[in-house]
Amino acid sequence: MIMNIYNQKSPYNNSNYLGQKTLETPLPNSQQQDPLIAKGLQKEQYIGILSLAIAVIAAVGIISRRVEYAILFAIFLSLILIAVFLVI
Repeated sequence: MIMNIYNQKSPYNNSNYLGQKTLETPLPNSQQQDPLIAKGLQKEQYIGILSLAIAVIAAVGIISRRVEYAILFAIFLSLILIAVFLVI
């Protein structure tokens, strides 16, 4: 007799084995606004990230031109690879 493992019941799927299920109750409307989650700050974040990247490249460029060119090449190559992987 060949046993079909797909039709067998697993003890892990039994709800009595895992205990009772907990029902989730929604929060009242006044508590759904979480003060720790920033809303609508994407533009400011992008400006901050871009200015930080420019500042880092400028600071490294002052110290060493070769390192600055290496960083710019790595960023350029990364952007190209990201674009290629998004198209594929």
